[in-house]
Amino acid sequence: MFFIIGVVVVIGSVLGGYLPHGSFAVLIQPLEVVIICGSALGAFIISNPKTVIFGVLGSIKKILKGKPYNKDAYEELLTLQYTIFKLAKAKGMLALEAHIEDPEKSSIFSAFPNFMKDHHAVEFICDYLRLMTMGTENSHEMEALMDEDIETHHHEQHAISSAVTTVGDGLPAFGIVAAVLGVIITMQYISEPPEVLGGKIAAALVGTFLGIFLAYGFVGPMGKSLEAYAEAETKYYQCMKAGMLAYLNGYAPAVAVEFARKTLYSHERPSFKELEEAVENAPKV
Repeated sequence: MFFIIGVVVVIGSVLGGYLPHGSFAVLIQPLEVVIICGSALGAFIISNPKTVIFGVLGSIKKILKGKPYNKDAYEELLTLQYTIFKLAKAKGMLALEAHIEDPEKSSIFSAFPNFMKDHHAVEFICDYLRLMTMGTENSHEMEALMDEDIETHHHEQHAISSAVTTVGDGLPAFGIVAAVLGVIITMQYISEPPEVLGGKIAAALVGTFLGIFLAYGFVGPMGKSLEAYAEAETKYYQCMKAGMLAYLNGYAPAVAVEFARKTLYSHERPSFKELEEAVENAPKV
């Protein structure tokens, strides 16, 4: 929603300031678009591996949807952790095996549908719960492993946002390339009357305009949006990490999820009372 609002504001502001004094037809220069966007696409393909290229394509929906990690999402995550820890406390860690081996069929995980939509989060929590069921007791080693896992995932996401940002940084230069080519074409018509030369020069300048407009109005902000998404995703994983480490260190389920709750930003953190009410309504195990 905010992405669409931003696009409308950018386009509306620029065209709203231009159209009272200029012609929209002058801005329609398909060949300039081909030069700028085609060159940017080619440079993007040259500079990135296949995983990043497809990662960028897959991230478009993230930009459109915005961050999914709001207070409700964290309340669900904390309630899920409480439910898992409560079962492990009552029946032992081995009672979790059936749930973590096939979370799609788990009565616990299926009660939290929004969490289940995040494949990587499901894989993360199941992998470390599996290690705990296998007898991992050293919380320091577990924490180091989790940190490495989270950092690796963060770098993968950062590579995607960085690739988009780099394209945005290069677009003004490709706009200059299009403008220079337009000037070269214009010089071939140097003997033509001013109205012809004016049209050719305007077409050339549109290249510079498009490069800057696309860079700072769309592509650059999209890269920043993906970077913010990656940061939010890292915080989500850190919340899972804090809860599991607290439980591994022997804290009761209610205390363990309180450790996890305290890692969250204030605007996303459920209050103690809100979380207490949520866990009271958690699925019975």
